[in-house]
Amino acid sequence: MNFKKMLAAFCGMALTLAASTASAQSFANGADVGWVSQQESAGYAFYNSSGVKTDPFVLLKNLNINAIRLRVWVKPGWNDGADVLYKAKRAAAQGQRIMIDFHYSDSWADPGQQTKPSAWANHTLAQLNNDVYSHTQGTLNYLKSNGINVEWVQVGNEINSGMLWPEGKTTSFANLAGLINSGYNATKAVFPNAKVILHLANGYDNAVFRWFFDGVKGAGAKWDVIGMSHYPPPSDWTNYNNKISINMKDMVARYAKPVMVTEVGMDWTQAATSKAMVADLLTKTKALGSNGLGVFYWEPQAYPSWQGYTFGALDGSGKFTIALDPF
Repeated sequence: MNFKKMLAAFCGMALTLAASTASAQSFANGADVGWVSQQESAGYAFYNSSGVKTDPFVLLKNLNINAIRLRVWVKPGWNDGADVLYKAKRAAAQGQRIMIDFHYSDSWADPGQQTKPSAWANHTLAQLNNDVYSHTQGTLNYLKSNGINVEWVQVGNEINSGMLWPEGKTTSFANLAGLINSGYNATKAVFPNAKVILHLANGYDNAVFRWFFDGVKGAGAKWDVIGMSHYPPPSDWTNYNNKISINMKDMVARYAKPVMVTEVGMDWTQAATSKAMVADLLTKTKALGSNGLGVFYWEPQAYPSWQGYTFGALDGSGKFTIALDPF
């Protein structure tokens, strides 16, 4: 091989290596840790494999978690702006990227409950659009002014049935699209490069995803990424992983948008099964290349039965289980 050919081959190898490195860095190995400050205030601590008390953000970084998801509630208290900033600063200190998940509620929002914040309870649709804009813009600007960069923003949480009921129900995709666009526009006003995610539960259910995204697209909604929740049963996870893989591919093809699993979990007592499931899910998501943006484990630092939740990845001694090893 002559010198020019050797140089060309070397440059090609370097470019391939750089591309693969960039791809590895851009894929989000994520965790939603919204509960962490509340747990710590209740006296809970977290430990490394040797039993040494350690900052949970450091533990997650050491497990290759490079992205953190944080929910926002409107009512002052847990998950308000100040609490979110506190957690975001701790994540940023570890070099972790930030996703902000707006619930547009005072508490949990999901397909079965999308309750308006008490402060907005009697507002008209026009007022609700202003509320969504000002709350989104105000929260993000507060984070930005305190040195936090936000990479992704969820406008609503598991909005299969809409948000801000009844005005934003999916019985009126026009109303819902308007509310979505208020959040989208507010996000871009503060972080022009942030990706806006629309997030639905049951990522295995292709029919629901087609129905929802056809509906909001037809009504003029704007979004950058399709987000999915994924909580497969331990006894049938391979089937559910295959279904979410099919759905992810279809979403990319149908709407020309990348996808992300923004929530995944399995019972903490099924750690080995969860490890296999997560490893397979990561492989299937990464197979989409630049259209598979990441996978976020939901509240892996939740102690068993904390707030009645058993799908974390922590054992009773405060150590992470092998469920997170695939990251």
